[in-house]
Amino acid sequence: MEVDSGSVKLVSKEGEFYSVDIEVARMSELVKGMLEEDCEDEDVTEIPLPNVKAAVLQKVIEFCQHHREDPMTEIEKPLKSAQMAEVVQKWYADFVSVEQVLLFELILAANYMDIKPLLDLTCATVASMIKGKTPEEIRKTFNIANDFSPEEEAQVREENKWCEEP
Repeated sequence: MEVDSGSVKLVSKEGEFYSVDIEVARMSELVKGMLEEDCEDEDVTEIPLPNVKAAVLQKVIEFCQHHREDPMTEIEKPLKSAQMAEVVQKWYADFVSVEQVLLFELILAANYMDIKPLLDLTCATVASMIKGKTPEEIRKTFNIANDFSPEEEAQVREENKWCEEP
């Protein structure tokens, strides 16, 4: 079977099916590989994605569909701004303006499904959340407990003083 046109069903962790254009689904290197491996099999219509929740898979599909129509500009590294709207087009900046939990689930899904533009976008978003912040602000942003004693923290700061110099 030639797997270049038509659609494929992506199956979420919960068993929900999403019919997706094959060209959109092929943005995922994982899906692309599964389609190519099974191209002799006439019934390649379902691709199980047991590590991706339904709500996250919907967002991944939305990203891939939009990216196909309007590709994202490449993200400059290091980030030129902590504002994602200054780094990528507005649609992409709005796309990652989500709850932290969903953002991290999107990172995991993009990594698992091997979708580089989505992984770049979501990781850049986390980087923008860190950019220009003190360790205390970063801990607060990501709800990270400080497990250093005051003495240990002072020692680490002293050893890494060079990092904070302008």
